[in-house]
Amino acid sequence: MTMRVFVDCDPGIDDAVALAYLAARPDVEIAGVGAVFGNSGVDATADNALRLLELYGRPDVPVAVGAARPLVQPPRLAPHVHGGNGLGGVELPAPSREPVAESAAELLVRLARQSPGELDVLAVGPLTNLAIALGLEPNLPSLVRKLVVMGGAVQVPGNVSSHAEANIANDPEAAEAVLGAGFDLDLVALDITMRTVATTAWLDELKTVPGERARRTSQFLDFYADFYTGIFGSRQCAMHDPLAAAVLLDAHLVTASFDAPVRVELSGGLTRGMTVADLRPRPGQDERRPVRVVTGVAEEEFLTRMLDALR
Repeated sequence: MTMRVFVDCDPGIDDAVALAYLAARPDVEIAGVGAVFGNSGVDATADNALRLLELYGRPDVPVAVGAARPLVQPPRLAPHVHGGNGLGGVELPAPSREPVAESAAELLVRLARQSPGELDVLAVGPLTNLAIALGLEPNLPSLVRKLVVMGGAVQVPGNVSSHAEANIANDPEAAEAVLGAGFDLDLVALDITMRTVATTAWLDELKTVPGERARRTSQFLDFYADFYTGIFGSRQCAMHDPLAAAVLLDAHLVTASFDAPVRVELSGGLTRGMTVADLRPRPGQDERRPVRVVTGVAEEEFLTRMLDALR
């Protein structure tokens, strides 16, 4: 059965690889893409989404421009991680089309209303567009079949502060609204994405794969691996967003998880943006709907599938 997926993203190198994973699947209809600020400004992320969809063979997918800034705080972009253009300085051909007139939130709400219970959402950037969509359609959690979010650091350190992960920290108020809205939600956090890495051997194998998709993706990842070498001490890179795409499409890849209500710290001087799981054992003690926090995946199978998507 064909899966219909709305992707909310901020391309971004790992967003690009996630789009490649989705686009390679004939059983997946990418119903729409919403661009949000994050790794770059929203105009750049929307433009990158259009270019990437053409590169990966999905040129007809509608792309909508979303939020240009968080609900409350100033945005925090990441050119040191993703390059000045968001794609490691790799210049793709200019897109042959422009974003649609609707905003990202409006496009998501329209698609969800058209096919209640049939649309999955993959959110791999700050959650501002989803929070705005909830304002437009409070019943969105019941209209969407599944939401997979790449974000948070539940039982591990953050990556933009001691406690906070970048997507959540970039708009904590939006993330809190989404995590508390009642979606059937999987959280793919740093707990697993920092342990699921493209190794030197994998990156080298990608260089041998023929075709423009693989060549360009390898160029993106060269820049990304340069950044992560300073973190890991060897040439490899975390596969944050593509792992979230794999969790959505290939649920059997998840080997370990736990369910818990999760909140976002909004006021702590040192902990703003922290994702806080209520781990108390007594069921019903927390009225918030639990999310599934992914803690284990079949890493080798995922990396093989990722490579196959680029062949």
